Amino acid sequence: MPTPFVRKNSFWLILSLVLCLVSAVGAFFVQTNGATVAVKDMRWETSSGRELSALLYKPASATPENKAPVVIVSHGWWNSREMQDANYVELAKRGYVVVSIDMYGHGNSDPLPLGMEAENGTGMYDAVKLVAQLPYIDATQIGVSGHSNGARAANYAVVADNEAEKPLISAVLLVDNEAFYSDLTDPAKYVNNYGSRDVGLVADQYDEFFFRSYDANGQQLTPPREFIGTPNAQSFLNFGTTDDSEMRTADKLYTETIDGTDALRVIYTPAQTHPWGPFSKQTTEYTIDFFQEAFGAPDPIPAGSQTWQLKAFFNALGLIGFGMFLVAFTKALLVTRAFAGLRRTEPFQLAPSSRKGLYWFWGALVVSALFSGWSYVALSQSAALAPIVFNAAPTWIPQGAPFFIGLWAAVNGVFSIVVMVVSYLLFGRKSGQNLREVGVFPGWKPFLHGLGLSAVVVVAAFGIVFAVDYFFKTDFRFWVLAVKAFTPDKVLIAFLYLPLFLVYYVANSVAINSFNRFTIREKEWVNTAILALFNSLAPLILVIAQYWTFFTTGDLIGGFGGIFSIWLFPVIVILAASAVITRKIFRATNSPYIGGFIMAAVVTVISVTNTLTVAS
Repeated sequence: MPTPFVRKNSFWLILSLVLCLVSAVGAFFVQTNGATVAVKDMRWETSSGRELSALLYKPASATPENKAPVVIVSHGWWNSREMQDANYVELAKRGYVVVSIDMYGHGNSDPLPLGMEAENGTGMYDAVKLVAQLPYIDATQIGVSGHSNGARAANYAVVADNEAEKPLISAVLLVDNEAFYSDLTDPAKYVNNYGSRDVGLVADQYDEFFFRSYDANGQQLTPPREFIGTPNAQSFLNFGTTDDSEMRTADKLYTETIDGTDALRVIYTPAQTHPWGPFSKQTTEYTIDFFQEAFGAPDPIPAGSQTWQLKAFFNALGLIGFGMFLVAFTKALLVTRAFAGLRRTEPFQLAPSSRKGLYWFWGALVVSALFSGWSYVALSQSAALAPIVFNAAPTWIPQGAPFFIGLWAAVNGVFSIVVMVVSYLLFGRKSGQNLREVGVFPGWKPFLHGLGLSAVVVVAAFGIVFAVDYFFKTDFRFWVLAVKAFTPDKVLIAFLYLPLFLVYYVANSVAINSFNRFTIREKEWVNTAILALFNSLAPLILVIAQYWTFFTTGDLIGGFGGIFSIWLFPVIVILAASAVITRKIFRATNSPYIGGFIMAAVVTVISVTNTLTVAS
């Protein structure tokens, strides 16, 4: 007869799997518009000699007899093709064929050789050349669009298209990156680089990187929210001229006949930040309006009628299910013959709190949070790290962003170990704390046994991710936090970064479960909630400080670059979840290492599969 432990855990294990399945099925039906849009995973070797990965969304209405317009879309730097889901869901259900690429070095595309970002180095124009040959495509209606670095990819595609014997691109929408306003060889001369193409620009009022104007000495003159009045914006809306007879405004379509073709220009200026662009109803509405204006829509639907948010909801359900599975499957393995020896046999109890113990508890949390915030800012300002982090110089490190986060994590892991040692020597030992009883010294055999259990859990969890990708072409994500399928090369890269994340997540799990197990108001969940909050408190404060400053002054905090606050968005969620996951696993095993191993492996894989890879 199943024990209460087995019955209760079976419920959570089944629920986690149900959430993953509901996520996959729900997201699939939304992105295929009720199974009327075919989704294909494309990978092909391009004329540049590298393999490009893309998702193709083909409405049933697009046929050789009824050719459809096509839009190639691209994510930004350190992202992947799935980040364009709002666009491919909404455009495909309106009858457009949509191709969402992984730029070279991202997602499933081949790594990007250092210094090859320009022109075909992004992969955008390689995709344009491919779709022009598809039998169900109207080759006179090829559009390109991208967010951030994806917009730069669109710009490079236009440059390549200008040099082609037969230009292919007829419409361009640039989201959250500058247009090419001036002559590419003479920045002081405004010109129309886009010819007779229809071109739109989405310029966020609170963009962390772009849409500022500067004087001759490089001093900033205007913040992004004043972009529309700058010479760059006005020249763009005036088709490359410096006509100042009228002040052209945002959200208004301006047309001019160029080479016998009516071309349009428009600038949209939503009051939002740079990373919100791919997750914005407003930006998606602009995208729909722009391409319906440029091409017309095979199946016109009002731009405000959007369903991609449902896909985001289902994707988020899967993310929750994935996290639940890590805990529930770990517990399920504890009743198997292979791992039964790791199961806790005595009831779990929090240590009773004393006044001195609580002083150490709160003191350690505050000191650790302060060090976490200080170390992050200090590393972000390191001139020595910058070339590595941004892949600006040849190194043995193929991914700069995970290296930066991993290094910061390891530094804080070491600091946590120092705090625990001091705490034990000055308080714990005198209070009778037994390091073996609290799981710090489990013995080598249980330690290695727990490592094996962790490996099985991680492989099983990502097995679900790959199954969902194979059958439904979906993954688990919310905004910038994504758990997705990946190519084999990412496994080798993950092993490169795993030691950095192990230092932090193992030390953090030991600190949370072996050194901070005090009763708070006689409730264990209060203790866990406090630990989860303090785990993510420093990143949360940094993000709040950055955007409070930005929204009130129009500028970021001096010396704290926007990308570093953006990288903290998923970190906040992961750190809070880590405290809960490792605590629940510790309650079942009395080992702080199992949860630490699992979190380190999962976070490492998430990090290396959602970023830029540069070939050595």
